[in-house]
Amino acid sequence: MIAFIRAKKGMGDELGRRLWTLVEPARAEPGNINYDLHRSNEDPDVWVLYENWKDASDLTAHFELPYMKAFVAALPEVLEGEMDLRRSAMVTTVAVKV
Repeated sequence: MIAFIRAKKGMGDELGRRLWTLVEPARAEPGNINYDLHRSNEDPDVWVLYENWKDASDLTAHFELPYMKAFVAALPEVLEGEMDLRRSAMVTTVAVKV
């Protein structure tokens, strides 16, 4: 899944701080292949999460965890509009981790 997330004007740092808190626990979840956070080079209010999961049920379980529910519930404070969530299937093998 690729999530494009735009903060309210000037709230990019705060949104990023909140997104960073998701990385470590998400990477520790069963079925997580990768969970990578990116920030736009052109717009500091835009963040991108790039995630791969072994199975669709792992992603579904991810969104049901208490820390994710709390994150989503607090999003209106910093989010501009809606998150743009794009689900896709990984078709290559996993790259070697450095």
